[in-house]
Amino acid sequence: MDARLELIVEGIAFGESPRWHDDRIWFCDWVDGDVRSAQPDGGDVRTHAHLDGFPICIDWDTRGRLLVVNGDARQLVRSIDDRLELFADLSPLSDRPWNEVVSHPSGNAYVNGIGYDMMAGETTRTGQIALVDPAGDARLVAEDLAFPNGMAINVHGTMLAVAESHAGRISAFTINESGDLTERRVFAEVANSAPDGICFAADGTLWYADVPNRHCRRVTANGDIVETIEVDRGCFSCAIAPNGDLYITATIWDTDTFTTRRGVLYRLPDTRPAGSTDTLSLARR
Repeated sequence: MDARLELIVEGIAFGESPRWHDDRIWFCDWVDGDVRSAQPDGGDVRTHAHLDGFPICIDWDTRGRLLVVNGDARQLVRSIDDRLELFADLSPLSDRPWNEVVSHPSGNAYVNGIGYDMMAGETTRTGQIALVDPAGDARLVAEDLAFPNGMAINVHGTMLAVAESHAGRISAFTINESGDLTERRVFAEVANSAPDGICFAADGTLWYADVPNRHCRRVTANGDIVETIEVDRGCFSCAIAPNGDLYITATIWDTDTFTTRRGVLYRLPDTRPAGSTDTLSLARR
């Protein structure tokens, strides 16, 4: 394991969806159904919301309201006066569980789903991305994705990247003025890996978490490997703070994952590329 990693939170059942917001690192525990946050060093862990659903992923809208994907319920919910209320019903677009969410400065949010119920043992199918506008209306904007997973938006708000876990690649789309996703292309081929959660670094390279290979890796837009952080368990997602600290949610993925508490939150201090002074991701406020 990389000696620079700091263990800052342990005893998590199944940690996912780390996000930097309001000077704290947020994450979800998919087994407990909780949305939590901690201080940058892992102290003062708080629970902000609870959902009876799986998976659970988070971001914030342009007014700072928490958005949460309740995968089992096929819903995107939003925090209003410390209560979670239905924001968008996604079931007319797909009646299978939904997964990740990322917000855009326009007020739109993008939510993806893998297209089948993995936990129920259904046959693998391709997944999709939906756009949810500020009024809560949803429409499909991308299809035929091989297990769409983590998503991130570049600093200019012009590109959405999405990990396709079953294809060993990270794909990219141009975001046009209407919010539609166009010009689908490969951002990076990452053969022999299963990219999961992703986030942009300050120089436009991209970090991705990899469960089976137990590492987080930073790659360029043509797939060149810049840096690899070896971890002692499967890496499910990652997020960067403005000072360049990289946060990683990780756990051991096996038949005991949902009945044990081997999930952790790691911090890798200041991963900013040389010459950078701040991280550049619109999606992580």
